[in-house]
Amino acid sequence: MTQQNTPLVEMKNISISFGGIHAVDDASVNLFPGEVVALLGHNGAGKSTLIKILSGAYKRDSGEILINGKAADINNPRDAKHYGIETIYQTLAVADNVDAAANLYLGRELQTPWGTLDDVAMEAKAREVMGRLNPNFQRFKEPVKALSGGQRQSVAIARAILFDARILIMDEPTAALGPQETAQVGELILQLKKEGIGIFLISHDIHDVFDLADRVFVMKNGKVVGHAKTGDVTKDEVLGMIIMGKVPPGAIPGPGAMQVA
Repeated sequence: MTQQNTPLVEMKNISISFGGIHAVDDASVNLFPGEVVALLGHNGAGKSTLIKILSGAYKRDSGEILINGKAADINNPRDAKHYGIETIYQTLAVADNVDAAANLYLGRELQTPWGTLDDVAMEAKAREVMGRLNPNFQRFKEPVKALSGGQRQSVAIARAILFDARILIMDEPTAALGPQETAQVGELILQLKKEGIGIFLISHDIHDVFDLADRVFVMKNGKVVGHAKTGDVTKDEVLGMIIMGKVPPGAIPGPGAMQVA
């Protein structure tokens, strides 16, 4: 079992450049089991690029990634999946015209000994996983396009944890959702935390961040400005970090922090 003092993920001194521009510059972040860490910053701050390095979409120029304290070699999305890293994008990438079970097994379908699709086994497993994650979900026979935004998020998350993801990257999970659906996604995240899954949350909604995240890392111009427990800083202080790079007393400064005389 992973020791609580050993991070689930450590990204240390990560850098990547595109055409001479430092998109991420000497950035370090970490994530512990059962924790939600929010990555914040303006568009172009580097947060999405940093997380795409973890998901295998980009290959870092320098720096180190550790998973459970051991060096991880992540060069593509397949490598990331090998380490239990799954990404849930804002667009969800679900197949609208098929049901929940078909979405969970998309591209990894179960077959009977006769080579046909084992719909019974896939639905049974879908019900088991969804029951663990969202016991109120009952619409197993309907195409995903008929589901609400919160229910669609349930399907996307269930697909990730079905194949033993331990690290989830969630990109704007409550964007375009109403208050009730946003609350439902919050409940899903709490359930994932109970199971020891670590979550990187990318969000522009400061209210969501304070409702869901245990810690925040703020990026500006490719650098980490600082990080803090959400209980140690105010929303205004975090906005100050995002806009001006100014680190409040409750936060730990990073290499991108504003030097205050």
